[in-house]
Amino acid sequence: MDSGASDDLFPGLRNPEGTLIINDRCLVKTQGDRRVIIVCGVAVAQYKVDDHMAEAYAMVNLVEQGWADQNDVARTFGRCVRTVRRYEERFADGGLAALGQPRGYPRGRGRLKAARADLIRRWKGKGRSNREIARHLGVSEMAIRKWLQRMGWREPDREPSLFALDERVPANPKLSAFSNSATTQPAAAPPVGEDPKLCGLHSTPPLPWSLDTDPSDRRQDRLLAYLGLLDDAAPLFGSRASVPGAGVLLALPALVHSGVFEYAQTIYGSLGPAFYGLRTSLLTLLLMALWRIKRPEGLKEHSPTELGRVLGLDRAPEVKTLRRKLARLAAVGRAAQFGQALAQRRVALRGQALGFLYIDGHVRVYHGQHRLPKAHVARMRLSMPATTDYWVNDSVGDPLFVVTADANAGLVKMLPGLLQEVRALVGERRVTVVFDRGGYSPKRFKQILDADFDLLTYRKGRFRRIARKDFQQRQATIEGQAVTYLLADQHVRLLRRTLRLRQVTRLAEDGHQTPVLTSREDLPAVEVAYHMFGRWRQENFFKYQREEYALDALVEYAVEPDDPARQVPNPAWAAADAQVRQAWAVLERLQAEYGLEAFTNLEQMRRTMRGFKIAQGKLGQQIGRAWQKLTALEAKRDKVPRRIPVQLLAPAEAVVKLAPERKHLTNLIKMVAYQAESALVQAVAPHYRRVQDEGRTLIQSALASAADLEVTQERLRVSLAPLSSPHRTQAIAALCELLNQTQTLFPGSRLRLCYAIREGN
Repeated sequence: MDSGASDDLFPGLRNPEGTLIINDRCLVKTQGDRRVIIVCGVAVAQYKVDDHMAEAYAMVNLVEQGWADQNDVARTFGRCVRTVRRYEERFADGGLAALGQPRGYPRGRGRLKAARADLIRRWKGKGRSNREIARHLGVSEMAIRKWLQRMGWREPDREPSLFALDERVPANPKLSAFSNSATTQPAAAPPVGEDPKLCGLHSTPPLPWSLDTDPSDRRQDRLLAYLGLLDDAAPLFGSRASVPGAGVLLALPALVHSGVFEYAQTIYGSLGPAFYGLRTSLLTLLLMALWRIKRPEGLKEHSPTELGRVLGLDRAPEVKTLRRKLARLAAVGRAAQFGQALAQRRVALRGQALGFLYIDGHVRVYHGQHRLPKAHVARMRLSMPATTDYWVNDSVGDPLFVVTADANAGLVKMLPGLLQEVRALVGERRVTVVFDRGGYSPKRFKQILDADFDLLTYRKGRFRRIARKDFQQRQATIEGQAVTYLLADQHVRLLRRTLRLRQVTRLAEDGHQTPVLTSREDLPAVEVAYHMFGRWRQENFFKYQREEYALDALVEYAVEPDDPARQVPNPAWAAADAQVRQAWAVLERLQAEYGLEAFTNLEQMRRTMRGFKIAQGKLGQQIGRAWQKLTALEAKRDKVPRRIPVQLLAPAEAVVKLAPERKHLTNLIKMVAYQAESALVQAVAPHYRRVQDEGRTLIQSALASAADLEVTQERLRVSLAPLSSPHRTQAIAALCELLNQTQTLFPGSRLRLCYAIREGN
């Protein structure tokens, strides 16, 4: 073969000069100063090379007509995909003229977007400082000051309301129908079974009507419900003194403003003809949680008549009735949608607390007869059959939403789905997610950062200890608390040095070093440590929920089929691996014994290695046999799969899991009750000095106290009994004044709630 011959196998098949291939049916031909776009042999566009507007239109046309995708177009024309997408957005907004926009920032337009300008205006209206606004927007304080000067900003004089919406969070269009005050009534709802819409609801349904006039005798309304003419009993109250547990009505403004009744009406519609309808059943479950009646069976220990007086009924629903209502709601299968709507409302109310979100799993142990996946229970230090719920809490420890993991999936696996839910709730704002070592994975860290989140977590595994001299004492006052840490601040590289993170290490008094990893470069080291250790607020939330709200209680015994092909660890492989580890232990013991003999060997007795081997021949043979056994066991283990379908573990048993819907519903109800309790604690904080230590105890005492009910045509006056000491009574009295400002209506009625402290003992 001629060495000078060309290596090209097809020298005659070459693209002409100036031809670029987009894909198998599109190409671009350039000749001189003209360029032609050809699709399937037909010229669809031609323009001058220097006509950037025509070229941008050609790129948009290729993508919109489906002739090529964004990646191929961007590669052929030497653009990035983001540029092609920007051309499409400009063409959709302003047509062909918008594609002729010159390069650079448009003249005469302010550097701040209009949306951000409105955001700054609202922030200033809330009393935020220029420095804080600049830090949130990522600009200098001087830029904020100049913009305010051009706008002619003046500080308004107004006081924030108790349950005001947080305007620092962009409004969610799905919440437009529910952004009214707490005095509004639930919007009209579609029938159960139809696809509910959370927007476009402008009309308010008529209030439930009643034929009864005596609050203690509701026989006519019960007859109407029996005949199918009543969907829910209207609340009727009578003036009574010292009604047990009526103090729980203090929580109604927070419950109403959470949107729980509105969204339940929208999503579930109606439970059908019933005396105890959707609103009444939901209100009963919420007040039960605040009364610390932890299960429906707990109603047996209370008088239905006494509880009914607080609900505006002659009798409260009993155990079987509430269980039947929960079953009806669970059968609809919309708990996830209900939780999402509540979370959206929570974001609108408490957006300022969403800068840091804490994510952690809570394991609910199962003691029944069904075979369920096991999970490690940290508080018991055991692996037991259980179900894992992953909670997302805000920076003060209040819950935002909850998700049940399939087959006790770990936090590393659950993080992408949880962050997707968070992104749908908070929009484009950048949030810092905080989690423990269960979510440690450098690969997952990179994905979190690529999704426009910041992370804050403990470092896991071995790390290089830091010298004592590199630690410095850092002090700060954060959220009204003075904190002091010994900290070392540095940067580390993970994932084969492709991921650079900041490491803040805390030195404890006993010398223990706790490394914390974060992507936040703007925070001082002391704030990084404070927010990381603030993760214990979520642990305290779990403990409080277990003890006060029976978070781990089994709601029902029903199960549903699980995926039989789900992969689980193979017990046979675990047994084979145990034999390998045992063989390794025997071999290491024999090798240690052989080495000890070599170390203590006297040279004058055995001068050569051959002599030593002859003397220790029996021990050497044992080591050889141990090696052979270990090799055989490893080969046997390698033939066993590490994971197998769960169906193979017990072929005769059905693969099941606990039915999640009803438990999800009760979790949401307890979550809303806890949020209402937190709102009351926050409201009473300025009036009670020991609120950090006794705030929830104070609110719980007030909710459980007796109260006088005085009913007029327009209002329901709740006069609470004095508490155990004057300063506690004064704090609740101040809380009553704040709640009266909300002008809250009792759900399902036109009675305006009015609170006070009863005079005298």
